[in-house]
Amino acid sequence: MSVVELRSELRGELGGAVRADPRPRPRPQLRSAGARGPRRGWHRWVSPLAVVLLWQLASALGLLPARLLAAPSQIAVTALDLVRSGTLPTAIAVSLERVLLGFAAGAVAGVGLALVAGLSRPGENAVDPLMQMLRALPFFGLIPLFILWFGIGETPKVLLVALAVSFPLYLNTFAGIRGVDAKLAEVARTLRLGRAALVRHIVLPGALPQTLVGLRQSLGVAWLALIVAEQVNADAGLGYMINDAREFLRTDVIVVGLLVYSALGLLTDALVRLLERRALVWRREFLSR
Repeated sequence: MSVVELRSELRGELGGAVRADPRPRPRPQLRSAGARGPRRGWHRWVSPLAVVLLWQLASALGLLPARLLAAPSQIAVTALDLVRSGTLPTAIAVSLERVLLGFAAGAVAGVGLALVAGLSRPGENAVDPLMQMLRALPFFGLIPLFILWFGIGETPKVLLVALAVSFPLYLNTFAGIRGVDAKLAEVARTLRLGRAALVRHIVLPGALPQTLVGLRQSLGVAWLALIVAEQVNADAGLGYMINDAREFLRTDVIVVGLLVYSALGLLTDALVRLLERRALVWRREFLSR
């Protein structure tokens, strides 16, 4: 028997053996990470709850004096009182207005300057050195100048937030523009797209992921800048409430204000993440293949 005939015979026997067993083979059941997520999501709350319990225990035993840090139960009672009196909702509304105004101005400035610097070498030479110099300036050093230039009203507070917001958006949008694939620009030239169409259909969609990263960073920086701005010559807002509580050693009010700051930061970050999932649905589809 030749080698060819032997291979044919073996192939026929194997094929018959496979066909002789009509039972379907069971597929292994693989649990995805999303399926495990809801069952194990509570694990992430174990350590924070443990810290709160230890905090409450230390306060109850007198190991942590109230003048240094109020107990969680006292903080909850104080937060409820501030809500009932209208102090906390009013402070949140004032701070939100400052953040929204400052964020809008800073976002327009940051993205606009990034387009100027990212689309041309002369624009980069004109804009980027100034932005890098301003980025290195401390906020506390700018406060006296802003008060001298714009007074003690709302303008210096909003401008401080706008200045802080503009840098993350500028840096990330600039990096996103420069990171656009050069082959896409060649395709645009082949299709004879104009400058405006190139920016609209190629540059902006290509830089969008980086811009959204900068958006998330800038929102976090906006709240940090607001804390600094509201500590100086403020007569309303969360920062004013914290500063006033510090004068009377009300650590419970201070912690309530800080918790509200962090909660607002998490809320705004969640909104941006929702926007990111909607705007970058094409990237999720690509990664799921």
